[in-house]
Amino acid sequence: MPKVGMETIRRDALVRAAIAEVGQVGMTDVTVAKIARRAGVSAALAHHYFGSKDQILFAAMRRILEEFGRSVKERYHATSTPEDRLKVIIEASFGPDQFDPAVIAAWLAFYVQAQRGGTASRLLSIYESRLHSNLVFALKQLVSPAAAERIATGIGAMIDGFYLRAALKDFSANRLSAISMTMEYLDLILAKEKAQ
Repeated sequence: MPKVGMETIRRDALVRAAIAEVGQVGMTDVTVAKIARRAGVSAALAHHYFGSKDQILFAAMRRILEEFGRSVKERYHATSTPEDRLKVIIEASFGPDQFDPAVIAAWLAFYVQAQRGGTASRLLSIYESRLHSNLVFALKQLVSPAAAERIATGIGAMIDGFYLRAALKDFSANRLSAISMTMEYLDLILAKEKAQ
């Protein structure tokens, strides 16, 4: 008879193993057997819990997105201005848990998978909508609604771009540099908008 709580522990181990495996070997070489081995369970048990490699990877992306959301919420408590909220979102986007090489590789795999539609596409759409609406909410307190939409789109593109370049190993800057460059863009564009 299985121990109570073991399913949760094993699912968690499989999700973490999936992230680590994608980070080490890339999306195309990941198999359920490799994920299961890294998690210390059988491939049959991994299939029992998730059904397929894609389902394990979707669970991994849900975990990454949940951790990002939790990071933003935790940091939001200490904010009092729209500028603080924008900084929190940008810092959380490049947090140590998010800008980890394995997580970056998982993001790249997730973007590729989202091109096919289905669950990955829906998850990506939810993430992008939340990021955009959080940015727009803070920006509307500083600039016009049209400018807020435009600036939020620019920040989202910068975040995605840094992840893409990091995933392709074409980016030598670290997460602090990514935060600094994104904040510099925000400061410059806000100064331009306020000067008009």
